[in-house]
Amino acid sequence: MLLSLLLSGFLTFVELNCENLFDTRHDSLRQDTEFLPEGVRHWSRTKYWRKLNHIGQEILSCCDELPDLVALCEVENDTVLHDLTRRSLLRTLGYEYLMTESNDPRGIDVALLYQPASFRPLCYEYMEVPLVKDMRPTRDILYVRGLTLRFDTLHVFIVHSPSRKDGEEITRPYRMQVSRVLGEAIAGIGPGNVIVAGDFNDYVDSPALQLLEHHGLTNVNRCLKESKRVGGTYRYRGEWRSLDHVLLSPPLIQRVDTAYINDAPFLLEEEPRYGGYRPRRTFNGYRYQRGGFSDHLPLVVRFHTEK
Repeated sequence: MLLSLLLSGFLTFVELNCENLFDTRHDSLRQDTEFLPEGVRHWSRTKYWRKLNHIGQEILSCCDELPDLVALCEVENDTVLHDLTRRSLLRTLGYEYLMTESNDPRGIDVALLYQPASFRPLCYEYMEVPLVKDMRPTRDILYVRGLTLRFDTLHVFIVHSPSRKDGEEITRPYRMQVSRVLGEAIAGIGPGNVIVAGDFNDYVDSPALQLLEHHGLTNVNRCLKESKRVGGTYRYRGEWRSLDHVLLSPPLIQRVDTAYINDAPFLLEEEPRYGGYRPRRTFNGYRYQRGGFSDHLPLVVRFHTEK
C-alpha cells in the first residue's frame, strides 16, 4: 500500500458530513437522547454498526485509490472514530484520526482521518469560536499542521458552521463569526498550502464564504467537474446546492488535478416529490432508512504531488 501511495503522484482529499454519526450511549453532558435505543429515533447497536460500515463504504467509493485525508462533520466522539477506523470496513486500512472536543450542545464534532503513509501531523489544536449576541456554543474548528510525501507543510482547517435552523438572516452573524476566526488564522500563516473544508451551512455566494475568498482562498465549488445526476452536495425541496466546501490557497489551486462530487448511484435515491435524485440519507424525518448513508454527498479534490 505504501509503495502505491509513493508512486501514485496524487494526494486525495475528501470532505463529508456523516449525518449524525452517534453511538448508542448517553453522555450526561450532551443533548444526545434522541440517538439512544429508547430515544425517538430508536437508535440501536445494529443501526449504529450499519451506519459505520456505510460511512466507510462511502469514503472508499470516492476514488480508485485510498483517500489520503478525510474531513468529517457530525461525528459524536472518540468512540465513534475508534469504531470507524478500527472496527468497520476501514479497519484494515491504517487510518488514524484527530478530532475536536467542543461545547456543541448535541455533542457533535469534526474530525480528520489521515493515512500516516502520506500525511504526518506535526501539531493540531481546537479553535474555539467566540460567541456573538444570541449565539449558542458551536463546533470548534480543527486545525492540523502536517507534512505530506512530496510537497511542503500542509495546513488543514475543518469546519462545521452553525445551522440555518432559526432562519438564514438571523443566523448569518454566527457563520460570519466562524469565517472571521478562520480569516485571522489564515492571515497568521501567510503564504503556504492551506485547505479549509467542511459544512459551512452556506452557499458559495454567501457573505461568510466570500469573506474567506477575500483572504485569498479559492472555493473549488466554482470549478467542480460537472455531474449528470447531481447539482451539489445537498438537496432541499428539490433544489441542489452545496453546503459543503473546500477552499484552497493559491499554491494548492495550482496543484488541483480534479474536483468532483461523489455521485455514485448507490448513494442516491429517487426523489418522489420533485423528481430526479437526492442523497440516500439515514433518516427521512424520523423514519429510519435501512439502506441510507448520509443526507450530504462527499466532496473530493485530487492534487498533483509532482511539480
